[in-house]
Amino acid sequence: MKLNTRTQSAQHSSASSPIVLVHGLFGSLDNLGVLARDLVSDYDILQVDMRNHGLSPRSPEMTYPAMAQDLLDTLDEQGIEKATFIGHSMGGKAVMALTALAAERIDGLVAIDIAPVDYAIRRHDEIFSAINAVTDAGCSTRQQAATVMRTHLNEEGVIQFLLKSFVDGEWRFNVPVLWEQYWHIVGWDTVPAWTHPALFIPGGNSPYVTEAYREPLLAQFPQAKAHVIAGAGHWVHAEKPEAVLRAIRRYLAERSAD
Repeated sequence: MKLNTRTQSAQHSSASSPIVLVHGLFGSLDNLGVLARDLVSDYDILQVDMRNHGLSPRSPEMTYPAMAQDLLDTLDEQGIEKATFIGHSMGGKAVMALTALAAERIDGLVAIDIAPVDYAIRRHDEIFSAINAVTDAGCSTRQQAATVMRTHLNEEGVIQFLLKSFVDGEWRFNVPVLWEQYWHIVGWDTVPAWTHPALFIPGGNSPYVTEAYREPLLAQFPQAKAHVIAGAGHWVHAEKPEAVLRAIRRYLAERSAD
């Protein structure tokens, strides 16, 4: 599946491979914009809407092998031989799944607040309830939707994040499929070891990357390094963008020096 994309050319000429930014669940290609705006000074940038999100095609399947194939198809369409991938949450897992499909196409890998594990827990039921309540109420504006959502969600930041995908009275993600395929999204099938440097950026206050996941993470990504962002939760890049960008740029500089 060829994904909807946004491309930006580096402001300064560079021989480095492009950077592909991959959003998480309920997101869109705009969600890692804070990273794109900084990194585009030195790198060509490709932002994608994942399947069942944004303006990309819909599908009843929401597995990581399928999402990884989408990324590969999109690279082919764009004529990109190799790229550095930066993925948040679900997007990070999709990128990790790509290592099993086309390892030779990956120049670098950054996973933001996600581990290659089956979480086996539902963390998004309140979000689904809020999303469905907006639909049931027939809201046509973001202001109306926000009012409804505040009866289900306490975190204003999460509400505003979700509302970015509420356009002309419609959600730009495929709610029924995301609900039906949820266990695939939080789940994980172990991938063969990818023996290249990878960067993991957990939020210090987030439950998604903890010491409990260290062993499976290093089994699959034996050259992984972690850069924990203190005081940040799951949306690390939104909460502490400068710290995240410093870690990413340090990793990219080390990769180019290899």
